Amino acid sequence: MSCSVLGEVFGVIEQRKREMPENSYVAELMRSGEEKILRKLNEELLEVVLACRQGRKELVHESADLLFHLMVLLSYHGVSLSEVCAELERRRR
Repeated sequence: MSCSVLGEVFGVIEQRKREMPENSYVAELMRSGEEKILRKLNEELLEVVLACRQGRKELVHESADLLFHLMVLLSYHGVSLSEVCAELERRRR
């Protein structure tokens, strides 16, 4: 199964990072720096853990938030989604 929307979302994150529009949540996170992004990622991870007890719908919703914020962190550090995918491919062998 392929999840091409991850690549699309990552592309939008990269665009927001380059352009830094005023009303962009991603740009706000990028301007705030690594510590804010890490705090948000930690918060989302906790919400995933809690969602495990709340049901499938909540787990899916919170997992999407976690993946989004992880991609923001990757972009902040200049790590591409394709690098992560390549590492997963390497490990699969």
